Amino acid sequence: MHLPSGMKTVLADIALAMVALFWGLGFVAMKDALDSYPTFWLLVLRFGSAALLMAAIFRRRLSALSRSGVRAGMIIGLFLFLGFATQTLGLNYTTPGKQAFLTATYVVLVPFLSWALKKKFPGFLSFAASIICVTGMGLLTLQHGFSIGAGDSLTLLCAFFFASHILAIEYFTADEDPVCLAAIQIFMVGLLSLPFALLFETWPGFSGGSGLWSIAFTVLFCTIFAFAVQNVAQKFTPSTHTAIILSLESVFGALSGILFMGEVFTARMAAGSALILAAVLLTEAGPSLLRSAAGLLPAGEERR
Repeated sequence: MHLPSGMKTVLADIALAMVALFWGLGFVAMKDALDSYPTFWLLVLRFGSAALLMAAIFRRRLSALSRSGVRAGMIIGLFLFLGFATQTLGLNYTTPGKQAFLTATYVVLVPFLSWALKKKFPGFLSFAASIICVTGMGLLTLQHGFSIGAGDSLTLLCAFFFASHILAIEYFTADEDPVCLAAIQIFMVGLLSLPFALLFETWPGFSGGSGLWSIAFTVLFCTIFAFAVQNVAQKFTPSTHTAIILSLESVFGALSGILFMGEVFTARMAAGSALILAAVLLTEAGPSLLRSAAGLLPAGEERR
């Protein structure tokens, strides 16, 4: 059944919201898994296991992938790994709340980078929604003031890499199989994490318990499902939409912390969540509202 492009965009945005939901829940799962496994070994387990499963499930599609497709997946995976690596290093020198906010600045970086690369202005609505979204992230995550240190600089670098990751997906999925690209990028993160795990961390062994269940959740839902869906969805929705909708991850993460870890949800956090939701609504409904308003204006006023 052939769907109009507008409907494809709506469905893609809904799918990205589901990705944000699983990534938000993944905060709790990853925190539980980190009690049993150090950071880079956890990345090896998460992304290595996901790559093996995707290779088994999509082996026919992967066997048909061209050399250019493999190269594209490696580039996307490199950006994703650099994002995770700089984020992990930065967390050693800053607070989780401040890092969550600084990581979210990729929402603002995406429209600027898109403008620079495509030489096409993404629209004032995209910038307005991005600024509202980052303001909301500040209220949601910054609870004890703000200053810039070494860890914060690394986190800003991680935001640049995550923004580049989103733009690389948008660029390469136009001509390549998005599911195969997802499998290769996942493999790349696991592969590039392995040397860091071997050099700087001690393998803890398989201890069982809830840590393995948490890893299983992140493998199936936060990695295989999430990255495959993101790649497919970005064939039908702009990178600026993607960045803002994926920022819902922070809202879902805060809610999952309340539900599963007994964290307190303050009025300030509620205001931040409301601003993020407003940014998403502006992204989704803003263009049609502007067109409707323009249609109500007389021809002369519309031109002015």
